[in-house]
Amino acid sequence: MKASTPSTVFGKRKEPHTVIIAHGDEIRHFTVRPWMAAFLGSAVAAIAVGYLLATSYLVLRDDLIGAEAARQARLQQVYEDRISALRTQVDHITSRQLLDQKLVETKVSELIERQSQLNERHGRLAPLLRRAENEIGLAALPENAPAPSEKPDIRAESQAPGNSPVATLASLGADSTQPFSQWPVRTTFLSGQDPWIDKPGNLFGSISESLKTIESDQFVRIANLTDTAYQNAGAIADTLGAAGLPVDSDMGHDDFGKSDVGGPLIPIDDRMIFDAKVKELDEALDALEQVKEEARRLPLANPAPGHTVTSPFGVRSDPMIGTAALHPGMDFRAPVGMEAKATAAGVVVRAGWAGGYGRMVEVDHGNGFATRYAHLSKVLVKVGQKLKAGETVGRTGSSGRSTGPHLHYEIRHNGRAVNPIRFLAVGKKLRSYM
Repeated sequence: MKASTPSTVFGKRKEPHTVIIAHGDEIRHFTVRPWMAAFLGSAVAAIAVGYLLATSYLVLRDDLIGAEAARQARLQQVYEDRISALRTQVDHITSRQLLDQKLVETKVSELIERQSQLNERHGRLAPLLRRAENEIGLAALPENAPAPSEKPDIRAESQAPGNSPVATLASLGADSTQPFSQWPVRTTFLSGQDPWIDKPGNLFGSISESLKTIESDQFVRIANLTDTAYQNAGAIADTLGAAGLPVDSDMGHDDFGKSDVGGPLIPIDDRMIFDAKVKELDEALDALEQVKEEARRLPLANPAPGHTVTSPFGVRSDPMIGTAALHPGMDFRAPVGMEAKATAAGVVVRAGWAGGYGRMVEVDHGNGFATRYAHLSKVLVKVGQKLKAGETVGRTGSSGRSTGPHLHYEIRHNGRAVNPIRFLAVGKKLRSYM
């Protein structure tokens, strides 16, 4: 049989290469196939191309950076020339307007100082106004008393027709430390057309008038509060005195803010005037508070408001036996169980059964004054208990020597019964002041 031979129709066959390495007695060999040789050749070619590209980039980069740096230098030179020209223009305009700028700075400093003083005054007035509101009440102020003024908002002035929105005192605040050179101004300043710089007198005149108005309102408000406090104190004192009720002898109406005056002329500044007015208001409120405290110690409230008086104070026909007898108090028609309330602050000195009074509570109000609440169905306080005006002492009933449910109310001064109607009338008159 004939052996087959390789066909050469499709080209010459490539045999793998064999590499033999001999070292001494050792012989090594390995075979390099065609695809492996192709792969190694391709890798070497890729490395060579990459090396050439990297070298080209490094060479060209320096040229690109140099060109960009030259372009930036040219642009910088152009900008520096423009900035230099603008700076020269600004310096020229600033030199012409230096005096106006100094004037503006001076006036602004004065206005900020005045606004700071107004803020300080407002801080001092705030507690006095709260105290006056508590002692007098806003409803008691005269109709022409001005409302408290707010800090002036100068933006409205600066944005009026013919003006431009520039930096103002309202935007900087009274405690601003920002220098004038850093205040925000419009770019038209460079052309010299800013109305605040060209005509500062108009705006500053408006600001000054606004601050003067606030100062005037403060003085008027203080004066009105002072007069009202003295008038209320005088009215309370006169009402108590006219009713024959005890009141401090130094609290007569003529003593409140009215006296003969005289002395040398000693001019004072606005700060001293303000301090004097504030002190006068404080003294007026002290006087009002003192006379109110005097009035509050007296039993002036109605123990049974809205209820009819069935028997007044004085001589009457006794309801039990029909003979003439002294009635030391007033009887108010009241259903069983109604609350009987203390007519002034005091201390309970009696609480319990008291003969013909039935269940009775007696409250000592000081200065020799005491009140009694009799014929109660239930006593709700104890001896030694401190009471405030309006607190409940018991519930009405018909205990003791009584013909029906009612509240017997007495006022005693130094142990002697006095007519309660006088106290009730005074309390009604003073209700609006208390």
